[in-house]
This record gives sequence, C-alpha cells and structure tokens, in this order.
Amino acid sequence: MSSKTLRASDLAQFTGSECWYRHPLYPSITYTDGAQYVAEAGGAYWLLDAIVSHQHDARVRAQEFQVWTLKVAEDHTALLTCEDGDHGLVTSQAIPFTDFPLPDITLWLQNNVLFLPSEY
Repeated sequence: MSSKTLRASDLAQFTGSECWYRHPLYPSITYTDGAQYVAEAGGAYWLLDAIVSHQHDARVRAQEFQVWTLKVAEDHTALLTCEDGDHGLVTSQAIPFTDFPLPDITLWLQNNVLFLPSEY
C-alpha cells in the first residue's frame, strides 16, 4: 500500500472552489478543488471515476442532487452508495479492495459538479 496523506480534518478547509476540473471520461462533469484534493491526497481518482461512470445509468443521471458515500470496512472492502438527497438509495457498488485512507467520505453531485459538502 502506498502512503496516503488525506486526513478528515483536511477536508474542512474546502469552503468553495477557485478551480474547476473537467472529468476526462465524462466531459460534461466537473469537480472542485475539494474533490481534486480527495483524489490526489487520497489516491482516489478511481473514486471520481466510479461516481462518474454511474452517470451512464439513467436512474442515477435522473437525480438532480446525488449524495455519494464511500464506507470502508476494516478488511479493506468498501461500499459506494448513491442516495437522492432524501435518503433514498439510488444505486450501490461493492468495492472488493481499497486502500482509501479514511473510513468514510461523502461527495455531492449537483448540476454536473462533484464537490465536498463543505463546498456547497
């Protein structure tokens, strides 16, 4: 496993975004400084890719506001879920292995922008 520098306390510093990053697999989706930091410091570009890949599912894409949560178990498996903002499950994906450094993280997707809740 590689050494990750992401800490939960780091995420509170993101309260807006000066830069927007365009996702190469789904160019209509952009993401903020906070999401970029999670991907870079947490070695989690795969997480952004997973969220974006679910946008090809019409049920997911139909949700104007999406709450994405990754929960990592002690055995390094994880579950990625998408809720509709009213705690209604839209989709989920089992992750067979991850070395993501936090036990959980939440990202929101609204108006084709992926961001940390603190950046809202």
